[in-house]
Amino acid sequence: MSRVLAALLLAISLRGCVAYEYEHEFWLDVDGSGTVYVTGRPSLWAAFKGLPASDDRPDESRAAVRELFEKSGLRVRRVTWTKRQGRPYLFISARFDDVNRLSGTPAFPDLRIALRREGERLSLEGAWQGLPGGPDPPPEDRAGPMAVRFHLPSKVYEHSNAMDGVERGNIVGWRQEVAAGLGGQALPFRALIDRRSILLSTVGLFAGAIALGLSLVALAVYLTFRKGRAARRAAPP
Repeated sequence: MSRVLAALLLAISLRGCVAYEYEHEFWLDVDGSGTVYVTGRPSLWAAFKGLPASDDRPDESRAAVRELFEKSGLRVRRVTWTKRQGRPYLFISARFDDVNRLSGTPAFPDLRIALRREGERLSLEGAWQGLPGGPDPPPEDRAGPMAVRFHLPSKVYEHSNAMDGVERGNIVGWRQEVAAGLGGQALPFRALIDRRSILLSTVGLFAGAIALGLSLVALAVYLTFRKGRAARRAAPP
């Protein structure tokens, strides 16, 4: 089952590769832990994260991205060198314990992100922004979209200009062109979500329904028993 789930998640991320030249995709839990998938052209890894990645050095590039994420305290699950239309893309999936600790680490110099309590809800906010002074990608790698996307664990109450609103499965995402990112344009994001996960809320509803059903059955049995006892008392000797 774990292999099937891993393959499914990889397939989902690879579908994101088709759309985006550079992408951060987060699967968050309400406690701040989760999994991150990053996919991008090697030259964009170099430009935005300072990673020594190259189109013609897949083994060295995979080793470098693994080291970068492990040095940042993440647990690497998979590093893959894929190709689309003959062009290479570098993909990594990794687990983290607290999304608030990712900003500013070697793996995320281009990402500011925070998940904070806001009253009875949780506020997710931050921004992606490329760092100045990175190597300049070749012209063919400067075109196309890039994105930051989140699979959120609970009800989304509001968001700030998510590109497609709240998609199926509580997905929200923000997108811009690679050229804009290379030019230093920030990509801000924000969403306000419930503190209770959808799973826990669903379990709570089921538990409440079961408890109510059992209570009604118990009440019906009690009333039947009481009615029968009253009838026996009223019967003539």
